[in-house]
Amino acid sequence: MTIALTGATGFVGRAVLDEALRREEPLRALTRREQAPQDCVEWVRGTLDGTTALAEMCRMTDAVLHIAGLTTSNDAAEFERANVTGTANVIEAMKQARVKRLVFVSSLSAREPKLSSYGASKAVAETLVEKSGLDWTIVRPPGIYGPRDVDYFEMFRSAEWGFVPIPPRGASSIIHVADLARLLLDLVDAPPALVRKRMFEPDDGREGGWSHRELAKAIGTAMGRKVIAPQLPPGGMWAAAKIDRMVRGRNARLTEDRVGYMLHPNWVARSAHGVPRAVWEPRISGEAGLKQTAEWYRHEGWL
Repeated sequence: MTIALTGATGFVGRAVLDEALRREEPLRALTRREQAPQDCVEWVRGTLDGTTALAEMCRMTDAVLHIAGLTTSNDAAEFERANVTGTANVIEAMKQARVKRLVFVSSLSAREPKLSSYGASKAVAETLVEKSGLDWTIVRPPGIYGPRDVDYFEMFRSAEWGFVPIPPRGASSIIHVADLARLLLDLVDAPPALVRKRMFEPDDGREGGWSHRELAKAIGTAMGRKVIAPQLPPGGMWAAAKIDRMVRGRNARLTEDRVGYMLHPNWVARSAHGVPRAVWEPRISGEAGLKQTAEWYRHEGWL
């Protein structure tokens, strides 16, 4: 099969490229910038706004894996353009090229669209996919971590000092990016009866997810440190988001939109939306994955 891929140069997309290379799976990948030649990859220059580029990406492909999207912004209109309009453009390009199979990467945040502009945009994009008439599968990953990740990295860097502030009481699921990459590729040609027109919430296999404190402590263990994990009050988190925006501007990681998401107490993947074991199972436990991620950060000089 030849798979068309969006978001190939992002955190999850690069993991998919690595996994596809191991499988010798041919890809046609969308990219904004010139990329170095890579085995099994045909690069297509363009963006989700470009009809010509999307048409070229979909040409003579068997399926589309749509990963690209905006995850961090303080502007709801930016989420709309990237996550909603971008998805609509991909769907239209697929129809023009007569490609039927679509695996769409959404987010657990789409379960609660009123909490964040990001979640709202993903929920609308899911509706577009469901009404597209394509043979779709939607994946709502929980917190994604692993080598190259910049979001959970903040917690690792904080753990280095023995202090990891956490949101108020709650729990979430996580998944290692390599496990997610395997899942996305496995779904492309999985038995239709098991995956077509279904929505999945994968995780690392830990029943009930991780409480915020458990995850902070586990990151500390991965770093070889005992950590203090104080809960931040909601007001403190909103204030921290404003400070981060003042200091880092558009590069801020703790946006006000993200705080709305983080204050929700339950981001645990639901077993009713688990992936059938005949299709995929996680291989990397949270403990092992966090340790490996800490080692990668150190090796690459991030810590």
